[in-house]
Amino acid sequence: MRDARGRMVRSIGMTQTLLRPVQVDELVGLYEAGATLAQLGRQFGVDRRTVAAHLVRRAVPIRQDGLDGLLVAEAAALYESGLTLLQVGMRFGVSQQTVRRSIAAEGVTIRPSGRRPQSTRVAAEASESAGVKSHSIGISTGTWSVFATGV
Repeated sequence: MRDARGRMVRSIGMTQTLLRPVQVDELVGLYEAGATLAQLGRQFGVDRRTVAAHLVRRAVPIRQDGLDGLLVAEAAALYESGLTLLQVGMRFGVSQQTVRRSIAAEGVTIRPSGRRPQSTRVAAEASESAGVKSHSIGISTGTWSVFATGV
């Protein structure tokens, strides 16, 4: 069986696209030039894990997503100032797990999940009285508050 991408093999419930050695060479070059696993997966019509497997077979080190040294220090300071992992992650365009992993590696103590302490809520109320409006959003597991500045 063939399609525009090349030869395909039908296995248990899933069609696999086999990349030719020339395509794998191109994939390695693009990855070394800065392309991500997800971008390459979309470009070559394969899963990002398949891209990673090809890179490992070619002894190409896989880059770890995350924050570089300067951003980790800034992320740690923001987290210690009271922002949540999610808020810090949104600021840097990474997941909360990436923030957690990066700042924990720097020795920052991760707060327990759940409701924020009373002192943080008081600070939020103080910022609201200073002209920052708070909007509440109902979620099936509870109510979360979203704070918008300059609204």
